[in-house]
Amino acid sequence: MLKTALIIGSTGLIGSQLLQLLLKSDQYSKIITFVKRDTGIQHPKLKQHIIDFDKPENYHDLVEGDDFFCTIGTTINKAGNKEAFRRVDYEYPMQFAKIATEKKIKQFLIISSLGADATSSNFYLKTKGEIENFLKASTLEKVSILRPSLLLGNRAEFRLGEKVGAFFMKAFSFMFVGNMKKYKPIESAKVAKALFTIAQQDNKGLTIYESDSIQEMGK
Repeated sequence: MLKTALIIGSTGLIGSQLLQLLLKSDQYSKIITFVKRDTGIQHPKLKQHIIDFDKPENYHDLVEGDDFFCTIGTTINKAGNKEAFRRVDYEYPMQFAKIATEKKIKQFLIISSLGADATSSNFYLKTKGEIENFLKASTLEKVSILRPSLLLGNRAEFRLGEKVGAFFMKAFSFMFVGNMKKYKPIESAKVAKALFTIAQQDNKGLTIYESDSIQEMGK
């Protein structure tokens, strides 16, 4: 039986590549995206909902399907402040995960981060850890948390820190072996492919995928 996929974050670095994989796949008959503005993408399988992410309760009835992909995310710099960042990286995923649970969505897949930890002094990693903890406590049938390392790929916006980090980490990529493998930078396309692959697996419960595992699954 063909499935229906739902995505928040389909315009981002990973989400946009995931969307193309889903549209091309013969596993899905319908792809539902929730976006802030019209993307202009046209496809027979695509249903785009333009929404106000601050009012998720208004779209409860639109959440119908099998696999919910959460690839939404930002940075404190782009968001403008910590409060705005937390709204995107915690509140939005949390609210949609609640709706997905209520609507009996079969699985919820989310992009977190290497080093996510709710007790971290780093606000970014702390927030990622908090959304992970929320999902760990949920009653969703299947939860998959992916923790990629530094992402490589062409973003719509310029992130100086990522560009500098990517340059040095690629230059010293020979160092990322053994216990250091999970710190190796990863192509966003591999993360998207890993998301797709995990969604086709029939395991249940909670699974956390570190970046080295994502590298292998994304080949």
